Amino acid sequence: MIPLNHNLQCLCSIAQKPSKLGIGLMSGTSLDGLDIALCQFTGHGLNTHFKLLQFITIPYPNEFKQDVQQVFAKRNIDLEKVTLLNAYIGSYHAELILQAMSQWNIEPHNVDFIASHGQTIYHAPQRLHQHKSSPNATLQIGDGDHIAVKTGILTISDFRQKHIAAGGEGAPLALYGDVLLGHKTGENRVLLNIGGIANLTWLPGDGDFNRILCTDIGPGNTLIDAACRKYFDKPYDEDSAIAYGGSINEDLLTALLSHPFFKEKAPKTTGPELLNLNMVTEALQQSGIGAISNEDLICTLSAFTAASIAAFIKENIAGDHIKIFTSGGGARNPFVVGELKKLLPEVLIEDSNALGINPDAKEAILFALLGNEALCGEPLRIGTNPAVLMGKFCFPV
Repeated sequence: MIPLNHNLQCLCSIAQKPSKLGIGLMSGTSLDGLDIALCQFTGHGLNTHFKLLQFITIPYPNEFKQDVQQVFAKRNIDLEKVTLLNAYIGSYHAELILQAMSQWNIEPHNVDFIASHGQTIYHAPQRLHQHKSSPNATLQIGDGDHIAVKTGILTISDFRQKHIAAGGEGAPLALYGDVLLGHKTGENRVLLNIGGIANLTWLPGDGDFNRILCTDIGPGNTLIDAACRKYFDKPYDEDSAIAYGGSINEDLLTALLSHPFFKEKAPKTTGPELLNLNMVTEALQQSGIGAISNEDLICTLSAFTAASIAAFIKENIAGDHIKIFTSGGGARNPFVVGELKKLLPEVLIEDSNALGINPDAKEAILFALLGNEALCGEPLRIGTNPAVLMGKFCFPV
């Protein structure tokens, strides 16, 4: 019998541990910073139990944001820039992980694995690119081997590719974590994440996995943030101060909601490749609006996020006593949440703290959980979604 090499022996040893310490990483399209969640896991699948031990978001410097924005959601880019960023982001994320662990007094040898989402630079489902001979595709950069070598910790990365290879669109992967951590028999739940893009998972209380729906809905913060950067030189609308200083332009809101994406059948995915300020310009032209104040634009885009979410829920989710649990940066946007509550008065809306899940850390926790599943889980069949274990293994040596 040929013995396993050192890396595979270590992998088997970690997989067999009853309790694992994992770090989940999330770097979203808003480019706020790197979310780092230190989690403890016991069990796997529907028997998963987790505890969030530490969480931090380390903000990105402006230079980093500008570098990524040069290649983000653009069809024509500098290939050398992408190649260099792939290595640089992996190495830079490793530095931030080591910084966080130092603050937490955690030694690298005590952490079993890192699960890295990477940095999305282009999302291209076939519905969007419309090349009949080409499949769904997505690209995240920030090489996992650089993280593994620099931290000395087994790293699991590039999660979305297996989902696509098995017939999915590579998103939203929240489905798997939401089912494992958020389902409750007897309670109709919607787990709504308002990040750059808004997505949700519908978890009917009857426990029928064939009825579960996970899909992107439309814009979360991406249009609001883009307009804040362009017109106010601000990264986002803090405390909705700009939105509250404006008024909703109903004609523009109607034009935005009439975009063909919102008529497409779920599940579906999208990104800033579609939801960008060009879309807003087209809606302004379509609605025949002349001048609109920058404050009214931010207010209307904030209303657009809430209205598209509410319309999707009304049209696609049926049940009594539905509870919505929010997460992501948009869960802290009082204007968006306030509009949602107005539009869905019969629905209880609160953030995911009510489930024991930090709403800011939820996506980083999700990837830590997917890392745990990659190590010791089994593929889970949820409706028509691919039953796969996701992630590529990167060894420290």
